[in-house]
Amino acid sequence: MNKIVLITGATAGFGEACAYKFAENGYNLILNGRRNERLELLKEKLQKLFNVNIHLLPFDVRNKEQVFTSLEQVPQEWRSTDVLVNNAGLALGRDLIQEGDIEDWDTMIDTNVKGLLYVTRAVVPWMIENKKGHIINLGSIAGKEVYERGNVYCASKFAVDALTKSMRIDLLEHQIKVTSINPGAAETEFSLVRFKGNEEASKKIYEGYTPLTAKDVAEVVYYVTTLPQHVCVNELSITSTQQASAVYFNKKS
Repeated sequence: MNKIVLITGATAGFGEACAYKFAENGYNLILNGRRNERLELLKEKLQKLFNVNIHLLPFDVRNKEQVFTSLEQVPQEWRSTDVLVNNAGLALGRDLIQEGDIEDWDTMIDTNVKGLLYVTRAVVPWMIENKKGHIINLGSIAGKEVYERGNVYCASKFAVDALTKSMRIDLLEHQIKVTSINPGAAETEFSLVRFKGNEEASKKIYEGYTPLTAKDVAEVVYYVTTLPQHVCVNELSITSTQQASAVYFNKKS
């Protein structure tokens, strides 16, 4: 029987790239996203390319009731989930703390932290019952070091880092692997969302160097799931060769 992966935020960026990577390797997929039309289109493409089974969960991870209701309704045969990729997340705005938009703060915290917690709380009991599982939390190098105007986004990813380490301890007795993957700058919809649709500002972020792609990150996410049962990568940070930290880049004019 094919292994099963559940991916949140699967309609774009890292989540979509992970869906392709796992499907390519024969996984059946449980795909979550807010945009149902994108989920349906992705399902159609992946089934045509890789002939895998796909179960869709169109909900917003910020909505606690939607999360638990949707996951409670997942058929029993899909609950033998091998991998959970907690990918849903975003950054909004680049404001100084004293000028920050509180709605942006709430959205980031509700998605990046609370949404991850809701989904994990719903899925981990399946893994404990099945005596197997691997949780992969998509963090960020912004969860390792702060930078100007990063404030609340950095705080949310620092929380993901702490939660990943805590989950690893709490789930140790159940032999469930927990890994955080912490990418640096990657050219996805991330910056377009952060700059609220300002294409010019979002493109400037990637000028002068070759950033990571969503596919690069998906390759790493998949890789950590291929190791022997007794091996767990606890955390892994990846950047472009031209990026050394959240601040230091080798950009060519």
